[in-house]
Amino acid sequence: MKKFVNDASMIVEEGLAGFAAAHQELVVLGDDAKFVRRARSTPGKVALLSGGGSGHEPLHVGFVGYGMLDAACPGQIFTSPTPDQMVAAARAVDAGAGVLFIVKNYEGDVMNFEMAAEMLGDAVMTVVTDDDVAVESSTYSTGRRGVAGTLIVEKIVGAAAEEGRDLPALKALGDRVNGHTRSMGVALTSCTVPAAGRATFELADDEMEMGVGIHGEPGRRRVKLAPADAVVEEMIAAIVRDLGGRPRGEAMLLVNGFGGTPALELYVIYNAAYRLLAKQGITVARSLVGSYVTSLEMAGASITVSMLDEELRRLWDAPVHTAALRWGR
Repeated sequence: MKKFVNDASMIVEEGLAGFAAAHQELVVLGDDAKFVRRARSTPGKVALLSGGGSGHEPLHVGFVGYGMLDAACPGQIFTSPTPDQMVAAARAVDAGAGVLFIVKNYEGDVMNFEMAAEMLGDAVMTVVTDDDVAVESSTYSTGRRGVAGTLIVEKIVGAAAEEGRDLPALKALGDRVNGHTRSMGVALTSCTVPAAGRATFELADDEMEMGVGIHGEPGRRRVKLAPADAVVEEMIAAIVRDLGGRPRGEAMLLVNGFGGTPALELYVIYNAAYRLLAKQGITVARSLVGSYVTSLEMAGASITVSMLDEELRRLWDAPVHTAALRWGR
């Protein structure tokens, strides 16, 4: 294993300290480094809080800031944060209008956020993201998994929160965006969790995993390498089918790298996806390409399609200022 590590047991803590120091105009570490929160809060605004295992950066800490999250709770690598982290973060950022949890649909995340919500009482509501079309269930989740579509939910709901919408309205909006969003991933290599010191799974040089999860969970099947166009065609077909057959209209297209995929290859994937969606009658109105929901150094990518209407497009375009996303401000 070759990694820039001092002590594998301290990599999350040291990484968080570096993140907070690099972006101190945007974020600060919470008590005992249990969470990351905005450096400046907005009184009377519903607070948005998310979190999950580390190793997916910039998700979620990189999305703390104006127009997105108020706080993020990082767990150990690929491990859910604990309820006490969530409770501490929620109390630190609650500005008097309640807290909305945005939770990826993995068993540990859902269970721990539910426990935290029970401890906090009526001032908390939850949106659970489950955009992965690769499998209906897995060892790691209760139902389909929440993956890169979580970014789109956080951005659109974050913009609405800045407008002053109340907690029930933001919960409804988050559920609506999640319902319009589908994703699928493919892996060319595994990744190595520092504490384990070895690859999570093995792929031969001529193999890839179709439908892989962001922790390396298996997907639909293991297949031989194929040209990018063929890989994207299968992914887009699965996404469009799950959106209801032949959806038409405008969409957001997110091509996301898993940490070890060059930008050039991500744009090859985008080019194929853009053309295939056009053939389906879907106009790509907004785009995002880059490594935003990663799996350490895994080589691979995911495609996310989120159907838009005028309101959702406007909220996506609204100003955002975080470490990983910023425009219009």
